[in-house]
Amino acid sequence: MSKEQIDFESILNYIHNEVTKEVQRGQVASYIPELAKVDPEHFGIHLRPIDHSPIGIGDFSTPFSIQSICKVLSLAHALKLLDTDIWKRVGVEPTHEPFNHLSLTEKGNGIPNNPFINAGAIVVCDMLYSQLENPEKDFLDFVRNLSDDSSINYDKKVYASEKANGYRNHATASLLKSLNNLHNDVEQVLNFYYLQCSLCMSCEQLSKTFYCFMNGGKNIVGQEFLTPSQTKRINAIMLTCGFYNDVGGFAFNVGLPAKSGVGGGIVAVYPGKYCISTWSPGLNQKGNSLLGIKALEMFTTETKLSIF
Repeated sequence: MSKEQIDFESILNYIHNEVTKEVQRGQVASYIPELAKVDPEHFGIHLRPIDHSPIGIGDFSTPFSIQSICKVLSLAHALKLLDTDIWKRVGVEPTHEPFNHLSLTEKGNGIPNNPFINAGAIVVCDMLYSQLENPEKDFLDFVRNLSDDSSINYDKKVYASEKANGYRNHATASLLKSLNNLHNDVEQVLNFYYLQCSLCMSCEQLSKTFYCFMNGGKNIVGQEFLTPSQTKRINAIMLTCGFYNDVGGFAFNVGLPAKSGVGGGIVAVYPGKYCISTWSPGLNQKGNSLLGIKALEMFTTETKLSIF
C-alpha cells in the first residue's frame, strides 16, 4: 500500500483517541521504586516512515526510562565490535520462562538463551566492558551517534533505584561468573548494565534511534552502523525474543520485530518501511505495555502494514 493511500496522521489520531479511553491500563512497574512514581495516564505514539514525514501524537516527546529496550542497542554495539564471535557466549532462541528466571542461565551451562533475557544482556554487557575503554561514556556516545541526538542521557535516579534493588540480577551475574561466562568483575558489569537500562528517551527519540534497524544498518543521517546481515539478525531476534515469553502473542497480534521495556515503551520496525514507538507505563502480567500493544495491533490492522 503506497503512502498516498494511507493517511497516517488520521490513523494515529484515531488510535490515540481509542486507547486513551481504556479504563484498564495495566500496572506500573513497582519492583524498581523510581519507575513506580510514573503517572500511568501517559500515552504517546510516534511514527517515522522511510518515505513520509514523522508524526507524533500524545506524549511522544516526553522522555521515559527505556529499560530493556537498551538490550537491542547493546547487542548492536557488540555486533559492531565483535561480529559473530558474540554467538559463542549467548544464544538466539526464545524462551517460555520470564526474562529474569535464573534457570535460563544454568540450563544452558552459562550460555543464556538470547541477548534479551537479563542473563543474556548481562553477558553482552560483559563483552562490551572488555572492549570499551570508558564503557559508560563510549556506550552513550554509540547511542547518541546512532540516533544523531546528543541530548540522550542516562537517568541517574533510575540507575540508583535499579542498583539498590537488583538482587536477582546480582544472583544471575554471580551464576554466570561461576559458569565462566562472565569475564569481568560482577559489580562492575552490573553497574554498566543498570546504566544502560536507565537510558532515557522519548518515543520520538526511540524512532530515530531504531531507524537504523528499519534502514538496513544506516542511521537517520545515512551513516552505516551495521551491515545488512547484522541488521537482519537483530530484527530476527527482536521478532522471536523481543517480548520475552509473550513473543508469540505479539507476533500473532501485531506482526513486527519489536522490543519492549518495563518502563512502558515499545519500539517496532517494518524493515524498509517504517519505525514506530509507543509509551504507556501500565504493564500487562508479562511485563509489556498494555496500551502499547493495543495501539500497535490497531496500527498494523488499520494500515495493513505488518511483515506478514
